[in-house]
Amino acid sequence: MKRLFRDSFFVSLAVIAANSLYLNSAIAGDISSVTPMTATTSVETLTTKERSPQLAQVTSVSQLSDVQPTDWAFQALQSLVERYGCIAGYPDGTYRGNRALTRYEFAAGLNACLDRVNELIATASADMVNKEDLATLQRLQEEFGTELATLRGRVDALEATTAELEANQFSTTTKLSAQVIMAASDTFGDDVEDNTVLQTRMRFNFLSSFTGTDQLQVRLQAGNFSAFDYVGNITNEGQIAYATGTDNDVVIDNLNYSFQVGDNLRVWLLANSGEYDDVFDIVDNLITDTNVGAIGNLSFNPIYNAGGQNAGIITEFSITEALKLGLGYQAGNAEDPAPGNGLFNGSNSFLGRLEYGTDRFKVAFAYLHTYDEALNTTEQGSIRSLVEVTDADGSTRSVVGNHYGVEAQFDITPGIRIGGWAGLSKAIVLGLGDADVWNYALSLSFPDLGKEGNLLNIIVAVEPKLTGTSGFTVADGDGVERRRDPDTGLHVEASYRYQLTDNISVAPGVIWLTAPGHDSDNSDIVVGTLRTTFEF
Repeated sequence: MKRLFRDSFFVSLAVIAANSLYLNSAIAGDISSVTPMTATTSVETLTTKERSPQLAQVTSVSQLSDVQPTDWAFQALQSLVERYGCIAGYPDGTYRGNRALTRYEFAAGLNACLDRVNELIATASADMVNKEDLATLQRLQEEFGTELATLRGRVDALEATTAELEANQFSTTTKLSAQVIMAASDTFGDDVEDNTVLQTRMRFNFLSSFTGTDQLQVRLQAGNFSAFDYVGNITNEGQIAYATGTDNDVVIDNLNYSFQVGDNLRVWLLANSGEYDDVFDIVDNLITDTNVGAIGNLSFNPIYNAGGQNAGIITEFSITEALKLGLGYQAGNAEDPAPGNGLFNGSNSFLGRLEYGTDRFKVAFAYLHTYDEALNTTEQGSIRSLVEVTDADGSTRSVVGNHYGVEAQFDITPGIRIGGWAGLSKAIVLGLGDADVWNYALSLSFPDLGKEGNLLNIIVAVEPKLTGTSGFTVADGDGVERRRDPDTGLHVEASYRYQLTDNISVAPGVIWLTAPGHDSDNSDIVVGTLRTTFEF
């Protein structure tokens, strides 16, 4: 009987110790990342993410395939199985002794031990408790008084901290993240006379979840960026990725709601400013994050920006863990009820995308069908590559576009990634003829170069280039009509992000444009910038 109570007492100590490990990890780490421990009336209230695979009771340590006699803890595990029957393994016959313990797994192990204690008590002899047993428990309590007091203090401190966080949190369902970018920039070249500027952009993201698997995003944005003088005259190339001009007026830049349907389907409902690259994990994502990645606007295949994009629906279906299918539809003027606009009668884009990815390699194929007043409405490529045709009466011809793209990336090592893409846009100017526009790029990235969080990006690309038309010509900024861009210019970009702290980074960068506008008559342009990003 003494041994029974002694064993029961040590089981209780084990419970306290396991909770102590959880509390220690919370105190040592970021308290905001720890889920407060609250009462749960039913296991059904736990989300799928909170649950772990069901553990099964074992009767012999030999049933655990990944536990060997040479393991340092083998004797301890064998003793616990044979003496108490408190060890549980996974359905696949493994113990996984080197990984962290989840709260669900701890509950399963605790339940097995408590069942065993109840069984021992139920089968014990009549004299359940005597003075000697009580004295033993009292002596043990005194001997471990210091440890118990320490644990009690940690629990009290954690409860106080949790209560303070709950009392002062922004919302029970919403998280706020913010970003401020300050950039000093200038251009250099024979055909440009820009001044050095200091420009800013601010973003406030409100992310709300109501079920645990859904998310409502409301993004407020303000900025004072103005385009450099050569834009609209020489070329649309070399634009800054994070340039936002609202005269510092705060606008709702992005409003969308996403939710999970089953285990494999994700759905996004876009209310405004929808962008495909905001939804899909575009390949070569070390440079696609234009907030802290690439400096230039040419950070992913430009075909993703073609057509009307504002409001619509996007879905992504996981065929397997590695293979994903994405589908989307967006309208450019979904809010306008005037003729030729609306959700289905105005500019629009259909997207189909197939992606295959592993830990080190990823490849994706994309197709977009667009209807708009121009083939491409982005600030990328030559002026001619827009393929926008205006008749003598001032009316603009509608353009149907079929866009084909492929992109890939490969991690040579954890610190070296090579990537690239190619895109073909085939335009049909209704009632006139058709045109082809090509773009392609190669990138090289070095994450954590010199320090964790740092990033060196190098990009060599050909921005959208008109390679030929039939039935019409396209004018450049000087009114010169041609059927194709006369030459091939390169976009060469290098930037290095240095992570000063967890919340502040500084990134100098330079963009060199050879034959701007794909015309060798234009002198080279160099764009330099120093971007400082604050995130909180």
